[in-house]
Order: sequence, then structure tokens, then C-alpha cells
Amino acid sequence: MTYPRPPVVRALFVCALLLAPPTARALDIDTMWEYADAAASEQRFRSALGAAQDDIRLELLTQIARTFSLRRRFSEAHALLDEVRQALPSAGPRPRVRYLLERGRTFNSSGDKASAKALFIEAWQLAATSTPPLDGLAVDAAHMLPIVVSGDEGAQWTARGIDLARRSTDAKARALLPALLNNHAWNLHDARRFADALPVFREAEAAWHATGRQPQGRIATWAVARCLRSLGEFEAALRLQFELERGYVQAGASDGYVFEEIAELLLALDRPAQARPYFKCAVDVLGQDAGLARREPARLQRLRDLAQE
Repeated sequence: MTYPRPPVVRALFVCALLLAPPTARALDIDTMWEYADAAASEQRFRSALGAAQDDIRLELLTQIARTFSLRRRFSEAHALLDEVRQALPSAGPRPRVRYLLERGRTFNSSGDKASAKALFIEAWQLAATSTPPLDGLAVDAAHMLPIVVSGDEGAQWTARGIDLARRSTDAKARALLPALLNNHAWNLHDARRFADALPVFREAEAAWHATGRQPQGRIATWAVARCLRSLGEFEAALRLQFELERGYVQAGASDGYVFEEIAELLLALDRPAQARPYFKCAVDVLGQDAGLARREPARLQRLRDLAQE
């Protein structure tokens, strides 16, 4: 298993606080999000409801429903989306697409991927055929579909999202491009098409660094180095991982996956004595990750064994 893919970025799009004045908020709903704090996001959306009418109000309600879904309050999310659905016959395409996306996300988070898939496809179709097209929401749907479908079908949706995001001037579509590129690169890597994956990883890295967001930028650089290891370019990969290690030290932090990669690269270069302390550091950090311990106990045990040799 590789470094966890930036989960949706799926949740890696941590947006700035709301700065726009009330008259501009209709255009900036996505900037009101703080995904690491769903409760705070809910309060922002509720505050904006006071001055909102018609389609804008419906959009805000869909986002409040999403805050419930993120907190696994699925019944409340569905109840609020039921309220939105009743008003959709007289609504424009944007709240209708947002409704489909958030109903789909709620189903997905609660384990009903089949229902989520149908809603995401409908959201893609409606967003792409609206006049004018809602590129950002269409790319959002394409980004969600590989979460509920796997294999070639999921890869095809990622490719569609990338193609649209590259062509679009929509800010939301462009903002999703780094995550889509990352997912596409990992699809190629998982298929062992390492030479094809590397330029996509590098494009994703450049896109993430252009946003100025961390840790996404560092994770993207890590992924480039990981692909270089798969290509047997151990020295080049090691240089990148050492740069990441120095960056974390300067930031007063550390990353267990960077330690693990440095150790693996030193081992591949037949430098086991130098690798051993890095394996130990990887164990010390990654061993605290209950999710990783549950998913990959053999991986952690291997790190422990190599740390002691």
C-alpha cells in the first residue's frame, strides 16, 4: 500500500474562512467550508441563510446537510435534503445539482454506494448539460464517482473530470484538478504503468504547490518520489525524501511515511545500517495510527522487524 491518497481530497480541500460580503456569498459558497470543522461550517451556512432567498437558500441547505453527513448524522442529512427536494421543481440547475451531490455523498458515507453512484451520474449529466454548464459541480461529480465505482469505470470518470477541469475556467473545477491528477496517477501506478504515472504525479505536484496548500504539496512530492522508487530510480527518490524530511524538521513536524520511504530506499541501495533508524522512526510514528494498524498489521510488523535487525 502506498501513502494514503489525499482523501478527497476528498477532504483535503480545506477552504479559507468566509471573507466575502453578504452580496457576494452566492458566488462563494464553497469558500465557506472548513472541512476539518463541520460544526463551524454549519454555523457559517446558517448565518448566511438569514439573507438568502430562492436558489441560494436551497444551496445553503444542501451544504448544511453535508455537515450532518460528515458527522455521520445521516438521518438529519436526509431529512434536510427531503426539504430541499420539495422545492426543486421550481429551482434552477445549481441547487438541483448540489442536491444530487449531497444526497449521493450521504448515501456513500452511510455505505450505500449503489444509490450514491446513480445520483453522482445524474449530477454529472445535469451539470454538464446546463446552460451555461456548471463545470465545477460536474467535476465534483466526476471526482466522487471513483469513490463508489472501481477499476476501469472509476478510472474513466477520473479521466473525464481531468479533461473538463483542464479546459475549464471555473474556479471550483480548477481547484479539483490537483486531486483528480493525483488519483489518475495512482490508478496508473496501481496498474504498474510507472513510466506513464510519473509525469501525471509531477503535474499533480505542480498543481498542488501552485495552490500553496500544505500538507497536500508535500504529499504530492512524496508521491513523485514513491513513483521514482517503483521505477528503480532510488537515488533521485531518496533526494526528494530527504528534502521532505528537512522541510518537516523546519516546520517542527515529522511524517512516518517519509521515514518509511527513506528506510526502504536506503535498504534498496544496500545501506541497511543507515536504514535501521529510519525504520524505527517509521514504527514510532505509524504505529500510533490505529487505522493503519487495523488495515495493514503485516506492514507494521515488517517495519518493526527491519528496525531491529
